[in-house]
Parts: sequence; C-alpha cells; structure tokens
Amino acid sequence: MQTSKDVVSWMGAVQAQDYAMAKWAVGIRFSESTDKMTEETFNKGEILRTHVLRPTWHFVAPENIRWMLSLSADRIKSSSRSRDRDLEITEELYSQVNRIIQKSLEGNKFLTREAIGKVLEEAGIAVDASRMTHFMMRAEIEGIVCSGALQGKSHTYALLDERVLPTKPWHKEEALAKLAQLYFTSHCPATLQDFVWWSGLLQTEAKRGLEAVKSGFVAEEMNDQTYWISDAFKNVPSVDTSIYLLPAFDEYIISYRDRKAVLPLENHSKAISSNGIFRPTIVANGQVVGLWGKSNTKNKSVTLTFFEQSNIPTNNEINKAINTFNAFLEK
Repeated sequence: MQTSKDVVSWMGAVQAQDYAMAKWAVGIRFSESTDKMTEETFNKGEILRTHVLRPTWHFVAPENIRWMLSLSADRIKSSSRSRDRDLEITEELYSQVNRIIQKSLEGNKFLTREAIGKVLEEAGIAVDASRMTHFMMRAEIEGIVCSGALQGKSHTYALLDERVLPTKPWHKEEALAKLAQLYFTSHCPATLQDFVWWSGLLQTEAKRGLEAVKSGFVAEEMNDQTYWISDAFKNVPSVDTSIYLLPAFDEYIISYRDRKAVLPLENHSKAISSNGIFRPTIVANGQVVGLWGKSNTKNKSVTLTFFEQSNIPTNNEINKAINTFNAFLEK
C-alpha cells in the first residue's frame, strides 16, 4: 500500500471519531506517510468520513460508501427512534431538514455543522447540539451528505452526489459478500462474532456474507473458536516483533469482539475505559504492553507508560517507533 486511499480501501473502514488519531491509524500502515499527506487525501475526497457500520465515524473509500450505507441505514434509523421521540423529531421533520440541507450545499459548497444549524434556524427549525447530531447523522446515512474539505480545523459537510459520482445500487447479498471479503482479508485471523461486532450486521446477515466468500479463506480452530484466515496470509509468520505506537481506537484492537489474544484481561481496563474509550497503546511482539500519549514538553514528543517492567523493549526499539511517529508529524 502506497497511499492513504490504498489503506482505507484495503481495510474497508477505519474508525475515525478521533480525527487526528484516525489519520495516524491510516499513516502507520504505509511507509513514508505524513499527517499532511493524509489530510490532503481527505480534503480532496479520496477518503471520506461518515457514520456507518456500528455506527460511529469511519474513514471509507468513495467507491464503498454507498453500498456500506445501504447495509447500515435501516438499523441505525431503528436504533435512534427512541431518542428521536425524546427530541421531538419525526420522519416528516427529517425529510424537511434533509431538503433544506441539500439545498444549502448545492453547487459544491462545504458547510460546517454550525453553519448548517444557522440555515435550519433561519428556516424555522429548532436546533440544539443533540438535534443537530441526529439531523446530520440521518443526512449521512441516507446518502445526502458526507465529509467535505476542512475549513481551517473545522470539519464540513458536502453533498455526497457532488463528492462521489452516483452508482447503480448493489443487491444486498453482493454488499454482504463484499463487506465480508474486505473485513476477513484485512483483519484476519478473525471470527464470525468479530465480524458481527465490527460491521454492526445481524448475525444472520454476517453469516451470509462469510458463506459467500469463505472459499477464499482457511478455517483454523483455536480455543474453541473458528478463525478465518485469508489464503494470502496463511503462511505469513504469526508474530511481528516490531514496536508500534498505535492510535486511539485503532483497528488492531477495536475491530474484534474478543481481544484477549493481544490484550490480556488484567490490562483491559487500562487500555479501554469503562465508557468505551480506546486509549493509544504500545504494541510489542503483537501484544499490548502499555500506553502512550503526546508530550507537552519540548524535549520529548511522547510519553510512555508500560504495564510491566519486564515488557519494556530496548531503547533502540522504542526510539524507532517514536521516530516513525515524529516522521509522520514531520517533526
């Protein structure tokens, strides 16, 4: 993989609610990447950021966004109905809001959430933070808007049809198979339950997707679970001895229901908070061995905290990982 778009296309989707960390999640997966390079790719619309799958913010490739939304939309709508009632949002109101948003963005305009909120207020729609979250997520999952180019450090929305050429809708079985192919190829070894978690699909849907593509994978039984491994990786060495500073919410950890293989239970609460915040982690020999963060001091770029003193890698190994991150930031 040689570009940010290559990575996102390969992964299928990369969790991206923490935008800065999501850029690093992409950049760490190809050589000579930089933060600036990934942001330019994002601003040009070569990768997009939207609510899809579980749902939360994800980076997705333009060619995948519509069929992924088609798999997610109904379930996301259903999960929000109770809160919609609390906010006094009806389907009629959603339709009205969508028409206003669409008109405000026509002509390849990029508008921030705040700017769209003002447009809605001028049209007589009551808005607040919670309502705007629901309005914009609905516009996303219905394929009306997606991410636009940044305005300074502020995120914007754009019309999906102006950002990505319309395509013929996929049949559901075709989309399920494609999602399974992407997930199990880029995230293997993984189980069906891992795929259910990552995709947000019903178990029956996820199973149909896997059944459609499983001939290209090898099934391995481990710890009473069936793991699926792509034919392309079945002879790859199982242990990567490198040291990595993985970003918050990285796919290496978050995209599996069962994380014990890389994150022992005794360290689970250190890496993942009780309210589901996945912290930036240090990975050595495939195992999560500590946490890291950006430093506020001038003489060092990151701070490191190891779970066990016996797990601390050599200074050369640590410095190599830190230098890779600094090169990404062009420091």
